[in-house]
Amino acid sequence: MNYQQILATIKSEMSSVKHTGKVASYIPELEKIPENKFGMHLYCMHSGHYSFGDNNERFSIQSISKVFALTRAMSLMGDELFTRVDVEPSGDPFNSLVQLEHENGIPRNPFINAGALVISDILISLLEDPKKDFLNFIHKITGSTDITVNTKVFNSEKKHSYRNAALLNLMKSFGNIENDIETVIDFYIYQCSIEMSCKELSSAFMMYANSGKLLPNNEQLLSSSKVKRINAIMQTCGFYDEAGEFSFRVGLPGKSGVGGGIVAVHPGQYAVAVWSPPLNPKGNSELGMHALERLTTLTGLSIF
Repeated sequence: MNYQQILATIKSEMSSVKHTGKVASYIPELEKIPENKFGMHLYCMHSGHYSFGDNNERFSIQSISKVFALTRAMSLMGDELFTRVDVEPSGDPFNSLVQLEHENGIPRNPFINAGALVISDILISLLEDPKKDFLNFIHKITGSTDITVNTKVFNSEKKHSYRNAALLNLMKSFGNIENDIETVIDFYIYQCSIEMSCKELSSAFMMYANSGKLLPNNEQLLSSSKVKRINAIMQTCGFYDEAGEFSFRVGLPGKSGVGGGIVAVHPGQYAVAVWSPPLNPKGNSELGMHALERLTTLTGLSIF
């Protein structure tokens, strides 16, 4: 497969795509990112790296971090984890409070904000130094030890975290949050404020394409059965109330973030990351969705 030629075709096609997306504004610091940023990086298990554009520029990964947090929690706990958070698609916006009230404080899945906050609460209870552990985990799966948090994004997001505080208070009223609410918010926003490039994200996600093994040394970081479960949750829940649309158009497990990044995996083949800050009304990168749809169309390969 000539991936570099395929990526060149995608780059050319995307330059003429008319889009109406808007850069995320509810976190003021994110609104400052130029909307014309665009990069893509594909890491093939069999033939290496392919890329174009701003693929080496770091950006705020936001909700993509939820996959890494779930991975850490699953590596530390057994199925007991899923007594506190479900694995069903939500069909609602990522920050909705409505279902929590009806479902007794148990979030539908680990990727909506409520579910990710429960995962953060679990990691705070299990880890001696959650922030250090989480960042060390990112360093390990990327091989990049200088990845860190954007403090401006962190502070900006923390000043506007009223909805997340509401989610935590509601879940705590049902007994599903153990730690102090401010502590959980702080750790959750810390994860979201980590900056990574498309190249680093595709390297990090390679373990979900490679049955839990890191490349290039094939170190088994997570069992293949746990990876299967994480990929399944990405497929059905990774794009909130647009998960069905992503499956329909792209056909790969993946995860988006309001920083404009999307990462997807083709198990046994590759991990791919794309970055374009303008978001569609569902909160997913508009151009990123188009680019990944063209990738699976031009390669003729998806998981379906």
